[in-house]
Amino acid sequence: MQFTLRSTLFTSIGILSVSFLLSGCGKKQAASGPPQGPPEVGVVTIQQQRVTLTTELAGRTSPQQIAEVRPQVGGIIQKRLFTEGSDVKAGQVLYKIDPASYQAAYASAKAAEARAVANLFSVRLKAGRYQDLVKINAVSQQDNDDAQASLKQAEADVASTRAAVQTAGINLAYTKVTAPIAGRIGRSNVTDGALVTASQPAALATIQQLGTMYVDVTQSSSDMIKLKQNLANGILKKSDSTLVKLLLEDGSAYPLTGTLKFSEVTVDQSTGSVTLRAVFPNPKQALLPGMFVRAVLVEGVNEAAILVPQRGVTRNPKGEALVMTVGAGEKVEPRPIKVVRTVGDNWLVSDGLKTGDRVILEGIQKARPGTQVKAVPFGSAPAAAPAGAAPTVKK
Repeated sequence: MQFTLRSTLFTSIGILSVSFLLSGCGKKQAASGPPQGPPEVGVVTIQQQRVTLTTELAGRTSPQQIAEVRPQVGGIIQKRLFTEGSDVKAGQVLYKIDPASYQAAYASAKAAEARAVANLFSVRLKAGRYQDLVKINAVSQQDNDDAQASLKQAEADVASTRAAVQTAGINLAYTKVTAPIAGRIGRSNVTDGALVTASQPAALATIQQLGTMYVDVTQSSSDMIKLKQNLANGILKKSDSTLVKLLLEDGSAYPLTGTLKFSEVTVDQSTGSVTLRAVFPNPKQALLPGMFVRAVLVEGVNEAAILVPQRGVTRNPKGEALVMTVGAGEKVEPRPIKVVRTVGDNWLVSDGLKTGDRVILEGIQKARPGTQVKAVPFGSAPAAAPAGAAPTVKK
């Protein structure tokens, strides 16, 4: 009886072991599935294209016209006649200086002129009589000469006094400080009752014309030399466009385009850069003096540019640019390249790629050098999984 139970137990254990082994083999065969082909990679085919190259240069805005208001005569400010921050016209009275002393000086000059004119009348009559009398020897030649000399001196006195009247009138007019140009005036640096002097170093106020703005940007002299070399070698063709676009401090684009006027002829020795000036219309006065901006200038046109997306470019341990291409036999080939600059989200390539090369952009992690791959256009839908293949489970 005991022997029968023991043999039955061993038989059951053996059956269970065989069942587990068969079950495991079935799962392993189901998981392996049919063999898969070469991995798919997304590629882009290199083509030459026409590219307009631009450069961004940092700079500052400045008004086209700016004038500092200063007094031309000294005195006490009686009244300020403008509103700070408002627009003023050329010739508009901004300040009034106490004119009392200048009015007195003008009146004195006028009186001196009248005295000189009266004296001239008497001297002219005497000179006329002596000129007639000397002809009949009624007076001596010396007396006649003295009379003619007195006439000329009297005429000079009249001219001198008239100049003094004009000077006094100008000084009296300067007691009204006017705007030299039209534009927007800033804050006043003096108040009523302040004492000012002629040609003082501190300005009373500043007027700026904001309808048109200058944008002064700087470009390194080395970049300018390189650009001229590329134009001379035919790598770039000179563009006739002088239009300039503007990017504001927050990165937004200024809606109006400007015009490049000139470039400085001297290199700044402290920075090694050259200043370029562009003019921008500013009808809504969105640009204010002193703003930091970035100007986008056209450098030239490359008629046979080779561009490769940045996502397809990596770096080797030496720091050199490298792309993975699909070469002969649909095998992956690493290709070192030389890049010049970025153009949007692409690299401009100067050496290492030619028309027709296929650069891998997607699936680079599966593209080992020398391995065979299946190249499909970048961005196309992936191929459907083979029938009967087990679905991929993401862990």
